[in-house]
Amino acid sequence: MKNPTATVLWNGIVSDDAKPQPPSDDWWYEDASLLSLSLYKRLIQAVESKGMRPESIAASLIFYARKYLPLMNRQSSFHDTNYVNSGTTISNISEADQRALLEEIVGLLPHQKGVTSSKFLLRLLRTAMILHASPSCRENLEKRVGAQLDQAVLIDLLIPNMGYSVETLYDIDCIQRILDHFISINQASLVSTSPCIIEEGQLMSGTDPLTPITMVANLVDGYLAEVAPDVNLKLPKFQALAAVIPEYARPLDDGIYHAIDVFLKAHPWLTDSEREQLCRLMNCQKLSLEASTHAAQNERLPLRVIVQVLFFEQLRLQPSGNLGLPTKNDVSGQVEPAQDRAVGVDHHDMRERVLELQKECSNMKKELQKLVKTKRSWSILPKRLGFRKKWEPCSPKESKPSDTMAPAPCCNGQQNHENS
Repeated sequence: MKNPTATVLWNGIVSDDAKPQPPSDDWWYEDASLLSLSLYKRLIQAVESKGMRPESIAASLIFYARKYLPLMNRQSSFHDTNYVNSGTTISNISEADQRALLEEIVGLLPHQKGVTSSKFLLRLLRTAMILHASPSCRENLEKRVGAQLDQAVLIDLLIPNMGYSVETLYDIDCIQRILDHFISINQASLVSTSPCIIEEGQLMSGTDPLTPITMVANLVDGYLAEVAPDVNLKLPKFQALAAVIPEYARPLDDGIYHAIDVFLKAHPWLTDSEREQLCRLMNCQKLSLEASTHAAQNERLPLRVIVQVLFFEQLRLQPSGNLGLPTKNDVSGQVEPAQDRAVGVDHHDMRERVLELQKECSNMKKELQKLVKTKRSWSILPKRLGFRKKWEPCSPKESKPSDTMAPAPCCNGQQNHENS
């Protein structure tokens, strides 16, 4: 703590009553930002060769970029209302100079993963799209973001579409490329790890190799839910982005189910086959109790998916070894209080609905069995009455074997009448 009795003599030199405070790491950022781009580039290369920490170099580049690139201080998406303080921003720079400055800064960024924040990289990428930077510059930024996509947040991924032919509200193709790069560089670690032996607690602890892909899966599911209301978003593009995430990367499929539900609500003209194809992206067995209850009553889902949800929910509610049959407590009308609190009224209604479906199915089977027995009895009756194929000539035309039963009574009736 600084001594209040200390007095400053001259040029930062204090009296012996207090020790001088060490300078912070950012003391040179402001002074370095006064240099021209060529001199600043030489300075960064020099301090990097002398072994300066990559974090300090990245922070200086961020300070320099925000001072000379006004677009860096604007909102990153339609939903982001947080503005960076632009009081020190120089705005009288031409677009060509800003483009050249941005490309130089991207080339000077340290290559170590995590040194530069994903938020700043995504803002640089959005600015590069606005300024029409070179394809190599944008590809470099996309790969940097893809390498640390698990550190990004949803609001920074919502990059508005700035192409000449704007098809969708957000640039989904860019996020697709970033996601593909993340999967490609993490493919080796994901394949070597068996997802069958990973527990949920290990995923949340952050020590398991599957943790980054799980975080990215939640991020992609949230992104899909944000872009799904766009009526111009086509089904193949939505499917392609969702299908990149492996199935084992999602401990629960509540996120992808929510995105599918939003997409179905915004695209009511989808055919039944397209709805079926869309719902294949989720696993009904990995829905939580709350999501299963919502899906069972969701009229936008195909009937087959609703039946699957009800079936798996019934399996979950019934104890093992007693699938589809009422338990002892159900017969006696007694339900344990703890189970009743966990299941709730909605799940009891769901159980009743499943039991009704099972009852209707069994009734249909009984009716079919009755029809089969009736058909067999009619086929045996003519043989018991002595009707044979010798009465076939009574028919004026040659009939098929299956049709010989119909004219036989007629001929037999005529023969009995003549004999009488």
